[in-house]
Amino acid sequence: MAETYENAGGTTVPIVPAVPYADPQGDPFLRTRFALPARPATFLRRQRLVQHLDQALGTPLALVNGPAGAGKTLLAADWAAGLRQPVAWLTVEAGDRRPGVFWAYVLQALRACGASASDVVGAPADASRVDRKLLAALAAELNERDRPVVLVLDEYDRMTDPEVTKQLEFVLHHAGRGLHLVLVTRTEPLLPLHRYRAAGELTEIRAAELAFTPEEAVALLELHGLSLPVPAASALVDRTRGWAAGLRLSALAARESADPELYLKEFDADRSTVADFLLAEVLRGQPEETQGLLLRVSVLERFSPELANALTLRTDAEPILAGLHRDNAFVEYLGHSSYQLHPLFREILRAHLRVRLPGLEPELHRRAARWLRRSGFLPETLAHGAAAGDWDFAAGALVDDLAIGQLFTGLRSDDLTQLFSHMGPEARSPATDVVRAARDLSRHDLDHGLARLRLAQEQLTDDAPDLAAAQLSCALLETLAARLTGCPPRAERAAVAADDLRQEVPAHLLDKHPELTALLLTHLGSARLWAGRFEDARAALTTAAAAPGGASTVLPREDALEHLALLDYLDGWLGRAERKALAAVAEMERVGLPQPSGSGIGQLVLAAVAVDRHELGRAQALLDETARLPAGTHDPVPAAGRALATARLLLVRGKARAAVDAAAPDVSAVVASPWATSREALVTAAAHLAEGRPDAAAEVLQGVSVDQPGCAVEAAAIQLAAGRTGAAIDLLDGIRAGSRAGPAVTVRAALVRAQAAEGAGDTATARRLVAHALLDARRERLRRPFLDAGAWLRPLLATAPLHELAAGWLAPGSPRHGEQPRPEALPPPLVAVELSGRERDVLERLARMMSTEEVAADLYVSVNTVKTHLKSVYRKLAVNRRGDAVRRARDLRLL
Repeated sequence: MAETYENAGGTTVPIVPAVPYADPQGDPFLRTRFALPARPATFLRRQRLVQHLDQALGTPLALVNGPAGAGKTLLAADWAAGLRQPVAWLTVEAGDRRPGVFWAYVLQALRACGASASDVVGAPADASRVDRKLLAALAAELNERDRPVVLVLDEYDRMTDPEVTKQLEFVLHHAGRGLHLVLVTRTEPLLPLHRYRAAGELTEIRAAELAFTPEEAVALLELHGLSLPVPAASALVDRTRGWAAGLRLSALAARESADPELYLKEFDADRSTVADFLLAEVLRGQPEETQGLLLRVSVLERFSPELANALTLRTDAEPILAGLHRDNAFVEYLGHSSYQLHPLFREILRAHLRVRLPGLEPELHRRAARWLRRSGFLPETLAHGAAAGDWDFAAGALVDDLAIGQLFTGLRSDDLTQLFSHMGPEARSPATDVVRAARDLSRHDLDHGLARLRLAQEQLTDDAPDLAAAQLSCALLETLAARLTGCPPRAERAAVAADDLRQEVPAHLLDKHPELTALLLTHLGSARLWAGRFEDARAALTTAAAAPGGASTVLPREDALEHLALLDYLDGWLGRAERKALAAVAEMERVGLPQPSGSGIGQLVLAAVAVDRHELGRAQALLDETARLPAGTHDPVPAAGRALATARLLLVRGKARAAVDAAAPDVSAVVASPWATSREALVTAAAHLAEGRPDAAAEVLQGVSVDQPGCAVEAAAIQLAAGRTGAAIDLLDGIRAGSRAGPAVTVRAALVRAQAAEGAGDTATARRLVAHALLDARRERLRRPFLDAGAWLRPLLATAPLHELAAGWLAPGSPRHGEQPRPEALPPPLVAVELSGRERDVLERLARMMSTEEVAADLYVSVNTVKTHLKSVYRKLAVNRRGDAVRRARDLRLL
């Protein structure tokens, strides 16, 4: 009975007996090399890869190229087992490097699958060479086949003889459509792939495509009896880069763990079977110098050949790294001469470094830090300086680079704070004290921050060389300290010093770190605002708000915009104040930074504007929102803003005593603020007046500064209500001409004069003044001055011309047919509202009274996604409740 053999496609075929069963060396053929590798029970067929590999049937050459353990062989075997045409499978071994042996095995693989070579082809007689006639005969015979044969050469990376590669290309070219060649390899074969690629004759599956997706990882783990949610599987895939062997070995180990999910999340790579695999398959097969390089670069996240040379003290990193990448040795090329190690490989190498070369790791970090600093990579410099425990170097690099402002900008502040939190007391240099001071002041720890700032300044003497950057950093911290302590003269001195120091530092550093100047100007503007120097404050803050730098200056720009909003509010420009406050929030959203910055000045301004518009519910919601912010404990300006807005809301609600208690800012300041003190006095005077003590109210007004028109007008209103008409008119007449007073001031002033005229019997003047006030107030939806004016105003508003001016926004207008009148409709915001398509979808469903869960189900999104859209809608519409959002959207014709 003839001997048979099961081919790669699973078909039993006879082995042609006319050919000897031995290779040219006389050794019997090893039939296991022709057999398809068995797929384990936990093998996961990935249809996307099988479908891609099907394209190999339309191209003469296919390449499955990936690192050890990427699942190449099992993929090819699974695909081959499903083919109908003959499949010749050959697992290449190191001994096949000799042409005669290699081709003898190829011919035997073809015979084993039933694609028998005729006697014309023959067999190689010499292990070291093969006759070209044999190759030509083989190519000709394959070319004449009706059914093409698929030849899979597994582990082709073991074939290193260029002569064999040339012979293989010769056969492939002349076999025409009779042969489809599939190479399964870890390395790039010597074939001219570019020609096949350009001609569309190459099918390629590489490491990136071989990597498991999170969904595939979940399915693979299920085959191992493990259940893992997709987010946890995503984290595992990120750590393993979807590496098949890493996932399988981790799954096998996790099955033995008491908590498989926790094991897969936190397993120690260096103490696992993964480590054994990588060390055996990748590291130990490399030459000694390559092993040394891999161990040393394991301390780096990413690296260039030059940086690798700096760590190894050699000069040959570039060809070694290129070769490792080409050979899929878990070295990934990132482009622009930059590499990184596979994350798991890096973990394992670092652990191996500590065992093989104990004590070297800190020195490697030190070398890396110095090379990176010379090359201008500051974040990496700081990370490696800290890892080396060289805090003087790390702090010096931060300060010398003029990057101290990054501790305050929000982009890297948390990372830097965390990094330098490990700095111990043994680090003693001016730079370390500057960094400590900045870290403390960023947390509003004034006691420690000021002490450390003084210590740094004592060491930065004028005769010390090359310390301009450190001194400029101190000037920034001085302006912040002045802002937080309410000491405007200190801020001015620091600003003057900073102007001088800017001439001494390299211009490219100032251009590189625009956040330093933006922060300095914002702190200076805040201090000037506290001092009541509104125009000077506006100049500094306007420059800061226009600072270049994109995301690096977004926080100082936002801070400056919010301060400008407060200035506009204090000057009586409610619309401008609202626009700037909302623009500050929009600027944060535009660059994708977390909301909000922390001080909450913008929200406080919006709350104060809402009080003036008599939107009391909205005002309270905004104040409640600011109460949840990480408030600037020692910052007097937002403290005064919070006190002012809270006290005004309490006064409107008739809680006079509570308003007085709330009016004082809960901070201490070196210098009293004229406007904050005056506003506090005005609240106290209004409370006395509300409680029937006009004389006490008038006495309190003696302490009010009338330099700000807003304060003067409010004082005049209280004097008039206390029966002191002459004093009220004197206050109004004392307002300097050309002031920047806005409608909130001019409307109140007009109403005070109108009340005085009405009291004097000049009704015509009173009507004219009230008409002007209504026209100015209507544009701003300014209601509070009219509601506070008292009974004298009602008869005037009832007259036809004035009633028409007040209708619809101050007095109820005629309701639409079938609509109930709404006594306190929310006015539209003074800025254009633009909602995204998804935000409109959510808003429309709110109008249909759908719950959050119902909206989520209707839109096929998560509840959290709906909440995110709701938060954005509320912010854009300047509301805090669903009903208010729907009403405001209808007013704006968004629904």
